[in-house]
Amino acid sequence: MSLENLSLGTPFSSTAKRVLLCGGGELGKEVAIELKRLGVEVIVLDRYDNTPAMQIADRSYVVSMLDGAALRKIIEKEQPDLIVPEIEAIATDTLIALENEGFTVIPSAKAAHLTMNREGIRRLAGEELAIATSNYQFASTEAEYQQAVAAIGFPCVIKPIMSSSGKGQSVLKTAADVAPAWLYAQEGGRAGAGKVIVEGFVDFDYEITLLTIRHSGGTSFCEAIGHVQKNGDYQQSWQPQAMSTEALAKSKEIAEKVTSALGGFGLFGVELFIKGDEVYFSEVSPRPHDTGMVTMISQDLSEFALHARAILGLPIPNIHFHGPSASSVILVTGESDKVQFSNLAQALSEPNTDLRLFGKPEVSGTRRMGVTLARADTVEQAVQKAIRVSKAVAVEL
Repeated sequence: MSLENLSLGTPFSSTAKRVLLCGGGELGKEVAIELKRLGVEVIVLDRYDNTPAMQIADRSYVVSMLDGAALRKIIEKEQPDLIVPEIEAIATDTLIALENEGFTVIPSAKAAHLTMNREGIRRLAGEELAIATSNYQFASTEAEYQQAVAAIGFPCVIKPIMSSSGKGQSVLKTAADVAPAWLYAQEGGRAGAGKVIVEGFVDFDYEITLLTIRHSGGTSFCEAIGHVQKNGDYQQSWQPQAMSTEALAKSKEIAEKVTSALGGFGLFGVELFIKGDEVYFSEVSPRPHDTGMVTMISQDLSEFALHARAILGLPIPNIHFHGPSASSVILVTGESDKVQFSNLAQALSEPNTDLRLFGKPEVSGTRRMGVTLARADTVEQAVQKAIRVSKAVAVEL
């Protein structure tokens, strides 16, 4: 991308820069906001109507992005300058074909294809790049799964090769867990029943997300993000995660190696396990990461602003970090399409706090509906403050 020829146009005109987001959840919404601030025309696709990003997009379509023919039809109609996957469950064969025809996929069709499921990216990291990972085996049938569990041993983790937010994921501690975990994994995959990964436990001290940005000026990193997970979904995240100089250097080396192999411009969420000074690769998302929502209060340029700059070819000369910060999710349980949030004045009464309500149209079961943000003198204080804010928000269904 030539910086000398870089220009941004005016929406709805012949000069418009058009970006098509494949996925319109809370992360896509923030990307859309940052793109709109730069005068970009934004089109959003998702499988249901009135998603958070659709609410602010210039146009939107309801479509299964696993339907390659439907995806192609919309892209050929809209002729976007950039196609930006915001979820994993996409017909990546169609993206590869479109890229070969001259469309630009962010960060690349290869990256979308390899990270669509856990098999592609794990084989890239563990086998092609020879990066340390947990022990793992893939299984397509229940018999193969049982063999994989026997080979890996207890305790181990089973995950659908394509899922998010912990859906379909189980920890196996004894033989009694094996059969129900297989059934749950078959129900929890984004593309339905199918292949799973069985992973051995890594004896790690903590895990981090290292936001890694490939842009016109090279590769940049945000402060390491620590986080707490429950049932496979993050509850709190914070910056910076305390870690040794050696572990941080190794983390950056691994992140740069993986993202360079994937190629293209954009922000990547690289997940790593840390044991002392040793670092093990876990996963990578070629897009903003949910644990990275803390950057909406910790940095002058959030992960979403960094992603927008990178994919548009704009420079990122520095990333200013404001200090210890944290996020805490607002989880809502129940059944309603009329969710209301109250007690907000009390929730936001502490200094250096903020709130994002995602605007999801309904809740069925348990769903992440917002996130609270806080800064403080220490990470521990920031985490406790963010939790206080999230607990103070009252929810009515």
